Amino acid sequence: MKIHEYQAKELFRDFGIPTPKDMVATSPEEAVRAVEELGLPVVLKAQVHVGGRGKAGGVKVVRVMEEVERTAGAILALTIKGLPVEKLLVTSAVDIRSEVYLSLLIDRGASKIAFIGCAEGGVEIEQTAKESPEKILRFEVPASSLGRLRANECLPFAQKLFPSQEHAAKAAGIMVAMGEMFQRRDCSLIEINPLVVDGDGAVIALDAKVIFDDNALFRQPDNLSFREESDEAKNGGVSFVQLDGQIGCMVNGAGLAMATMDIIKHFGGSPANFLDAGGSSDPNKVVTGFKMILQDKNVKVIFLNIFGGITRCDDIVKGILEAKEKFHVPVPIVIRLAGTNEEEGRALLAGTDLILAESLEQGARQVVEMGERA
Repeated sequence: MKIHEYQAKELFRDFGIPTPKDMVATSPEEAVRAVEELGLPVVLKAQVHVGGRGKAGGVKVVRVMEEVERTAGAILALTIKGLPVEKLLVTSAVDIRSEVYLSLLIDRGASKIAFIGCAEGGVEIEQTAKESPEKILRFEVPASSLGRLRANECLPFAQKLFPSQEHAAKAAGIMVAMGEMFQRRDCSLIEINPLVVDGDGAVIALDAKVIFDDNALFRQPDNLSFREESDEAKNGGVSFVQLDGQIGCMVNGAGLAMATMDIIKHFGGSPANFLDAGGSSDPNKVVTGFKMILQDKNVKVIFLNIFGGITRCDDIVKGILEAKEKFHVPVPIVIRLAGTNEEEGRALLAGTDLILAESLEQGARQVVEMGERA
């Protein structure tokens, strides 16, 4: 479960992680009032559950009051990767002297919890990881010690990020706080990019990304209070999370949806979303799912992975055909059907331009190849 940057920073402050002063605005007028209280210069940041906000024009520095209302209005009018911008974070600008990357995450491949750091933080961190993987540093932490880390345990890692002993000590304290937050709030990711040193020598979390473990929400009612599902997802009865890839996914069942994304990643692809259409046979859910997936202009191909138990495969296919009649679907669709009324579903696909996969593995390979060619 992703939360917005402004929500993540609220949590940071609760756990003693320093952040710039900020306020949330939902209109240009509110942005102006926030700037009057915070003072200039400020940074206006779109609040959407996707990365790449800066490159999409969703992050702007404003130095004069006359530009606040216009700039805020322009950002609030944006749609970034299919998501409309409904909120702005108005935050005090910081005099950045240096910046690093720091995160705490579950490394599922290694079955470890680890701090990941890089002395070169900022928007190009993913490119750095690809081109210079040796610059990505790692500090594994036993899960049992997360909530009781000590600064002296974190200091050697912090010193690799900050040459100054003073700054490294402050970063070590932030790492301790991250460990406590990770354990107490059942996080699967805490990311600070960048963690900066300002002109006064303070070490500050300039950005914040937090993901909660969905499987632990039953014991974390405070985490649920951060959830902001779209009205379309609520009304359509689907569970939808926007991601950064090119392969749109629609699956019935959360576990199967996770497995589908895993196998796409295994074959070198990148899912554009998590979408669980649930265990019913309501064709309207499929129509809603297509609408949500196709809001993202980065989607190059759609993969439907349907296992018929309670769900009937032929009803899902009817929903697909209904969606294609109602609106234009500009990308190819690959479908894997298995289970209840599978043969009836396959018969409905005859004579259509929908691509039927004989297995989950074959379907995943196909969509990855198609995504690469697009």
